[in-house]
Amino acid sequence: MKNIKHFLLLFSFMLLSLSSQAQTKEEPWTASQLMPTKELADIINNPKVEKPLIINIGPQAVIKGSVDVGPGKEKDNIKKLEKMLSKEDKNREVVLYCGCCPFDKCPNIRPAFSLIKEKGFAKAKLLDVPKNIKTNWIDPGYPVNE
Repeated sequence: MKNIKHFLLLFSFMLLSLSSQAQTKEEPWTASQLMPTKELADIINNPKVEKPLIINIGPQAVIKGSVDVGPGKEKDNIKKLEKMLSKEDKNREVVLYCGCCPFDKCPNIRPAFSLIKEKGFAKAKLLDVPKNIKTNWIDPGYPVNE
């Protein structure tokens, strides 16, 4: 009986430890680095405003004027992103987006945003696409590539 109590106590500590590790997972971006979709659409639609470099790191470049790198979960695409960023001024505003799925499940945004931070882009933004690109960009009628 004493062994069972020790086993249950040890098992409880393990579960508690795993639970606390899962809750402390930090994202590579901050809340201030998230750009609302309407804000980016307004920038694209305003001819008087300087445009950021808009980079797709998902399956397809949908947003008007965006450059396609491909899914950020693939190492070759991260190398393409690194090469592209090496030619840019680190003070330029850069907006990354994916839109394949909700943020918490997206395999593409974390490796790409971590790289852009590592390269020192002070004005790096991540487009806030809480559900997917169809729901949060196409359905509201924001500008798309033709």
